[in-house]
Amino acid sequence: MPATEHVRNKVGQLPHKPGIYLMKDRFGTVIYVGKARDLRKRVSQYFHPSRRMGWDLKLNALVDAIHDLDVHVVKSDAEAVLLEGKLIKEFKPRYNISFKDDKRFLLVKVNLNDPIPRFTLTRLRQDDGSRYFGPFASSGAIRRTLTMVRRRFNLRGCRPLTPNESDYKHCLYGNLKFCTAPCVGNVTLEQYKQQVEAACEFLTGQSAEMVAQLETEMKQAAAKMDFEKAAQLRDTIADLKRSTANNRTFARVPYKLPVAIDPDKDLAELGSVLHLPAPPQRIEGFDISNISGTFKVASMVCFVNGRPDRGNYRRYKIKSVEGQDDFASMAETVHRRYKRVQTDQLPPPDLILIDGGKGQLGAAVGELEKLGMTNIPILGLAKEFEEIYRPGEKEPLRLSHDTGALKLLQRVRDEAHRFANTYNAQLRLKKISESLLDEFPGLGEKRKAALLKKFKSLQRLRLATEEEIAAIPGFGGALAAKLREFLVARG
Repeated sequence: MPATEHVRNKVGQLPHKPGIYLMKDRFGTVIYVGKARDLRKRVSQYFHPSRRMGWDLKLNALVDAIHDLDVHVVKSDAEAVLLEGKLIKEFKPRYNISFKDDKRFLLVKVNLNDPIPRFTLTRLRQDDGSRYFGPFASSGAIRRTLTMVRRRFNLRGCRPLTPNESDYKHCLYGNLKFCTAPCVGNVTLEQYKQQVEAACEFLTGQSAEMVAQLETEMKQAAAKMDFEKAAQLRDTIADLKRSTANNRTFARVPYKLPVAIDPDKDLAELGSVLHLPAPPQRIEGFDISNISGTFKVASMVCFVNGRPDRGNYRRYKIKSVEGQDDFASMAETVHRRYKRVQTDQLPPPDLILIDGGKGQLGAAVGELEKLGMTNIPILGLAKEFEEIYRPGEKEPLRLSHDTGALKLLQRVRDEAHRFANTYNAQLRLKKISESLLDEFPGLGEKRKAALLKKFKSLQRLRLATEEEIAAIPGFGGALAAKLREFLVARG
């Protein structure tokens, strides 16, 4: 079946609902991610011959390269915007321009453990004990909403972590009576925290009562012919509804993203071409990642019913292999994984996929034989020509690039590759961070470990304020200031 006819058949099955779509080339690589209020109408526009005359060279090249597509239906256009941004960062499609920088959507952050909690805006979610709300698709709407929330719940807008009487004298919120000023004892800290908790409930979507109140005020202003105030209230209501809508957050993409229109069909086809007794419901895929023999790591990903099951992903540091030896590294990883399966009586997979050809496959098969687990089907997928190698078979199996069976194997292989490379990059970045911090005088192992645990990476540490660094155990204001100056100087 020609690629265009294959894709058009899929387009005919798309719903008239909002969502995102992923265009793929003949290798299964995502080349474009888009969003739509109506998936059927939007995607079908790519295949209207009458529209093609007005396209530029880039759009013509994109459409010519489309070999397959996947979609994901969402509840609203705002959800589509959020998921589109996540997927572009995940896949880095070559035909996308927007979202390719490192810009993230805004989050609202509050740490209830602070002496006087404050609401701030951030783009990074950290494991620091704070509560986070969002992300929010419209930065303008959430900024205006947060200003309104501070006024409605009498919350502070000043920056000091622990404001005092001196700060209060210069505080705009305090002088305008927007804030109840716990810093000078106008209310107790317990009373102020109740105000903060009420604002948290509001930001979780409990805004119906306030919206109703604002609508009443808007109607009263309109009745008095105060149309400027009525218009401001109308805009405030719109911002509230956009900011507090119950959007899903796609924190780990593509955790629940369908990888095909009909994954069950792909599984059935895979079981058939491999002559398995049943479609492989659980597939475990392996890959090795290293750079010139350093930072040797491996990954194991798990697909259940044709979809990624990230809760069962595993990653490994290679322990017993010297130098660059992918075969030995694969042998170690497979042995460690299935020794654990035996020891902990974990469910074995229905199929094992090795990223590589005869060499990697042979190393894995040898370890399974040592463990007495030769009953599990296993194969290798060589990337250059997408050839499938099987134990005992001299010639590789070659499937058409249109088949759902091959595409499913490619998805497992590519996910294992991505997961291994991500872990490798994390280790390299951590090493770079540690080596630079070693140059800062007076920074012992405990303090260095505390910094890396808090900020995760050198880049995030560079973005931290002096107050955030000083809040780490073992640091004071003076040391935090010196470290901040050191990091800025090192760029």
